[in-house]
Amino acid sequence: MTIDTAGWLDTARRVPSPNCDERPEGLSIELVVIHNISLPPGQFGGPGVEQLFTNRLDPAEHPYYAGIHTLRVSAHFLIRRDGEIVQFVPCGLRAWHAGQSSWQGRERCNDYSIGIELEGSDDQPFSGAQYAVLANLLKQLRDAYPIRGLAGHAEVAPGRKTDPGPHFDWARLETLLDASR
Repeated sequence: MTIDTAGWLDTARRVPSPNCDERPEGLSIELVVIHNISLPPGQFGGPGVEQLFTNRLDPAEHPYYAGIHTLRVSAHFLIRRDGEIVQFVPCGLRAWHAGQSSWQGRERCNDYSIGIELEGSDDQPFSGAQYAVLANLLKQLRDAYPIRGLAGHAEVAPGRKTDPGPHFDWARLETLLDASR
């Protein structure tokens, strides 16, 4: 698993999203924001997330989609329940994942962060494969960029977001990261 100079991960399945743009000049990638997502809510394995991130979500396919199909959002990576990595935006570009946000007093987290979505929800645990792949991906990102922090979406958008949720095991991830150092 390696990241090329444009920010594409060689082992990820690429599904390019139009929901991205250039990062502001002179900003380094210093933060990784962890999210969770499932579409329809609580259902895994379907095409909904990819369709949302590529502006192809059909509002007639599920009642929940009627309220979100016009959103223009993305993330750099999605880690499926089985550990598959899907990449939507190269790391060198700004993905539209954190929205109105701040970290350590700095606004606009999208400008200087990488967004990683875990296929999941706030009300159930993530898979072992997801933790293993996430730890490996974070190691690669730390090797490629001057990353100083790791935060949940809830931390950078408190009161507005709750993910990755109470079932995300930060200690488990830290143990895996320590083992890979």
